[in-house]
Amino acid sequence: MKLEPIVISLLDTDLYKFNMDQVIFHKHTDLCGQYFFKCRSKGVVFTPEMAEEIKAQTDHLCTLSFKKEELDYLRSIRFIKDDYVEFLRLWRPIRDYVDIRLEDNGELYIEVNGPLFSAMQFEIYLLEIVNEVYFRMKYDYAALRRSAEERLDAKIRAMNDGTYTFRFAEFGCRRRLSREWEDEVVRRLVTETENCVGTSNVYLAMKYSVTPIGTYAHEFVQMYQGIDKIPLAYTNYYAMKDWYSEYDGDNGTALTDTVTTDLFLLDFNRSMVNNYTGVRHDSGDPYAWGEKIIAHYKKYGVDPMTKLLLFSDSLDFDRAQKLYDYFKDKSKVSFGIGTFCSNDTDEEALNIVIKLQYVNGRPVAKLSDDEGKAMCRDEDYLRYLKRSVEFRLQREKARG
Repeated sequence: MKLEPIVISLLDTDLYKFNMDQVIFHKHTDLCGQYFFKCRSKGVVFTPEMAEEIKAQTDHLCTLSFKKEELDYLRSIRFIKDDYVEFLRLWRPIRDYVDIRLEDNGELYIEVNGPLFSAMQFEIYLLEIVNEVYFRMKYDYAALRRSAEERLDAKIRAMNDGTYTFRFAEFGCRRRLSREWEDEVVRRLVTETENCVGTSNVYLAMKYSVTPIGTYAHEFVQMYQGIDKIPLAYTNYYAMKDWYSEYDGDNGTALTDTVTTDLFLLDFNRSMVNNYTGVRHDSGDPYAWGEKIIAHYKKYGVDPMTKLLLFSDSLDFDRAQKLYDYFKDKSKVSFGIGTFCSNDTDEEALNIVIKLQYVNGRPVAKLSDDEGKAMCRDEDYLRYLKRSVEFRLQREKARG
């Protein structure tokens, strides 16, 4: 079973990939990165036919380059700079950076290894490919599509009858059922409801004239763990400092949980609080997290109603509505909803990730506020990172 090309535009990725890459292009071109694929879903087996199709789709991906109209669109985004767009005019995905193979037990192995400014771009494209290949080749795709349509119809009715009153962005690239289905989801959400304020998918944002949404991911903070001169427990500080330097206060929603939110808050000082428009939640109890962030704003005399709490951790629409009802009178609130927009069918979606694990040969890790989300290929390093974080937290607590 040979499929049509899955990725047909290099804009078919999350906005934050360009945001992060621009900082790397301007400040850290000396960094090299290794990314590894992981399927967190239990009992998933990939067939040899799936693996061959994933390889073929990756071959096709690496024939693509940016078109003039795509570069012009990127240039129209207020914080994307001309020199970076000119770099993208020359850039293309390089197939030699990607190793794909099937293990004897049916597990899929994917490694991306290359200059960080180039290797980082593969993540979303590869996840899009793996998802679509898996769901088209394992199941009756037409039946999945029908169930997805029924569920989307129900969500749109609930938005239009006032059951769902919150605003959200579609964050579904990485775990979508298919390219054509995510396209249909975004088209309907932005034309048939008032709730959807944009999408993380840059191609679909351009196609439907909606706002592309995103700032940065865990990998951006992780990469600073691979820079020799930066102490591990201060990586958030240096990441946020570089981000502010690059964007001058624009594009300012900070991700809190790469090395735990408690450590993040030590670096989220008065200057950072004022310079960033808000923060994003991606692990741990969202209610406890929101209250902690609100208390932090109040400590610096900042009205939380002027700042954004963006929730994005495995949200469905009912959970988002409950969070909105709880926080709407305490802060600005918005949501990024992924899988439950782009791959909500009668079959369970895959929980797959491609995570940065080494920078310049040094291990890096995400600790998260949920221990189950921690990911590191070097257990000794993970323990060392945890000790570094705990030491700084204890020292700051002792100082009062």
